[in-house]
Amino acid sequence: MGIDPGTATTGYGVLSVDGDRFETLAFDLIETSKNGRPEKRLSVIHEELLNIISQFTPHVMAIEKVFFATNRKTAIRVGQAQGVMLLAAAHFDIPVVEYAPGTIKKVVGGNGKADKKHMQRSLRRMFGAHIRSKKKGRTHFDNAADALAVALCHACHEMKIDMTTINQNSDGRA
Repeated sequence: MGIDPGTATTGYGVLSVDGDRFETLAFDLIETSKNGRPEKRLSVIHEELLNIISQFTPHVMAIEKVFFATNRKTAIRVGQAQGVMLLAAAHFDIPVVEYAPGTIKKVVGGNGKADKKHMQRSLRRMFGAHIRSKKKGRTHFDNAADALAVALCHACHEMKIDMTTINQNSDGRA
């Protein structure tokens, strides 16, 4: 399970790995009201994650490390959201790993500085054209796609798979 942490939108992606095949089981968002009280927003994220984990029973939760250089308030809020994500994982005794954005971009996109469009093309090559926005807003798909990329990064890391091999096969096989 991959997580792209946020407070307004938290992306999640769940993959199934069977030998050399990867399949998307789910990818979507947990959304909270931007005008909601912080404690309520965190509660929504926690409850939704508990439901998702209960439904899919992932073996690991991979989270994108968050780096903020300018907005301390946002960094604190996202850190709080990560705290409830860790709590949800602990509730089910699921190990948590973190990956830096550059690592995810390098593993999935082949370039540590890949932009979002490049990353989304890599995901579509891997999982097929059905990897599209389920919501109207661009950010919505960005967050869900980022979460899938985090999950894929972890799967590749664990299986010691080079994404260039995966990108050569468009059927989801390594």
